[in-house]
Amino acid sequence: MAVRSGVLPVLAAAVLWGTVGPAQLLADTGADPVALGAGRMLLGGAVLCAVAVRARGLRSLRGREVPAWLLLSVLVTALFQAAFLQAVDRTGAALATAVAFGTVPAVSGLCARLLQREPLSARWCAGTVVAVAGTGFLLLPGSGGRADLVGVLLAAVAGASFGVYIVATKRLAAAGGDPATAAPVAVLCAGLLVSPWLVAHPAGLGEPRALVLLAWLALGTTAAGYLLFTAGLARISAATTSTLSLAEPLVAVVLGLVLLGERPSGWSGLGMALLLSGLLVVSLPVRRREQPLAGTA
Repeated sequence: MAVRSGVLPVLAAAVLWGTVGPAQLLADTGADPVALGAGRMLLGGAVLCAVAVRARGLRSLRGREVPAWLLLSVLVTALFQAAFLQAVDRTGAALATAVAFGTVPAVSGLCARLLQREPLSARWCAGTVVAVAGTGFLLLPGSGGRADLVGVLLAAVAGASFGVYIVATKRLAAAGGDPATAAPVAVLCAGLLVSPWLVAHPAGLGEPRALVLLAWLALGTTAAGYLLFTAGLARISAATTSTLSLAEPLVAVVLGLVLLGERPSGWSGLGMALLLSGLLVVSLPVRRREQPLAGTA
């Protein structure tokens, strides 16, 4: 029963996060994607801080090494928002989400290896090779769909940012910081960091459709998504969490196909399939303990 009570909130959070790209395109506000990201982080971060942040958690962020990891979290959170929403705008919800989250395991694994000397498994290497191959197919001439070089690269930058964020959060926790407090603070501070973009590119943000989109991105996908995710995370294993997180790109792909008429073709379709396959390989629970690759600690 405890496992089930953890599965449902984490799965619900992944589904909410999978709607970000489709909602952005469906609203079709014409607003600048980076300005949308800034508004999302400011409003969502403020709500999260009001609901989830406590004085004890804030005190934990003053530790000796914690501020440096918190600063890194803020920077990559801002970069993720700016890069991902631009990628969606350029290359579609399904493709942008598949590239971004197909990139996450590769970058987080490399960062964990370099910073924490965690071993790289044969499963991780296989999944990473498949995901990289998928990205390569997306960049081939004549890949079809809306795939373009800049859009795909922005999605990869977003995924890399999230991969770094995962490792930074682990290091912050190891240094004595409270991740449940650090995440809302990082979101809000990232919003403040990008907030000048709201002043520089305000066009379209005051329109009713843009306000509804901002409300959904901030309250639905950021505040509610985070609260659901943290509520279930403590009740299930990391492997189960990774598997459930696969719902995010799958939801984006399905919504892109059904609601937005996105039809990847040719190399683009093959690339997306390989990306999702690579993500599946590294995310499914391991039945028995994997041996590290030769040469790893």
